[in-house]
Amino acid sequence: MNSLTSTSTSTGVPGTGALDPSSAARAWAFGWAISRSTPAPVERPGCFQIHVGKPDQVTRYVFPHFDAEVLRTLVAAEAGPGIWLKVCAPSQDVSPLLSSDWTVHDPEFLMSVELTGSAGPVVAGYRVETGRAGAVAWVRILDESGALAASGQAAVDGRFATFDQIATSEAHRRKGLGRLVMTALSRAALDLGATHGVLVATEAGAALYQALGWAMVSPVTAASCSAAAPVA
Repeated sequence: MNSLTSTSTSTGVPGTGALDPSSAARAWAFGWAISRSTPAPVERPGCFQIHVGKPDQVTRYVFPHFDAEVLRTLVAAEAGPGIWLKVCAPSQDVSPLLSSDWTVHDPEFLMSVELTGSAGPVVAGYRVETGRAGAVAWVRILDESGALAASGQAAVDGRFATFDQIATSEAHRRKGLGRLVMTALSRAALDLGATHGVLVATEAGAALYQALGWAMVSPVTAASCSAAAPVA
């Protein structure tokens, strides 16, 4: 994690400029809901609540800032199977407030960028497919056999585009396909009226995005609960 810095130098696709945590987290929460076809987030004191409605993730709460009292109150009242937290704070701040019923996941990072329409790399042996479903632009990279090698999507909400589900198949990694996906999505998001991109990255992903000019906004602690729901 020490290799990830709070500033960035553009070496490829996007421009510069980190959003403040409040703006970036709000944009990410609303864009993520669009990308995953869930109801829009509900603003609650100190956080956003998203009803995901899946067995392994019923509800997620996104905290733009660390507020110990708000977080302590929420986990005491609403812990239960399928409850997830995304807190814009390092795990050393969040973990002490969680009981053993919670699993703290690998570090994540909220990032942002000022979008540009730079051309993507040319990768021999692959072709790019792009499309749009409402406010969601998608990109698929196919190999010569037509098999899916890499993909991603970006959900646009006003001037913000939330980049989501960026993935490259194991057999096709380290060939520049991640950069290709991100450049194509950036251009598509610009076409839909976005000016800034946001995303939440894993540690490995964050290193790639920083190389593409994305700026670090905040560390993110993700946690999920397996406890029985509290009795009303």
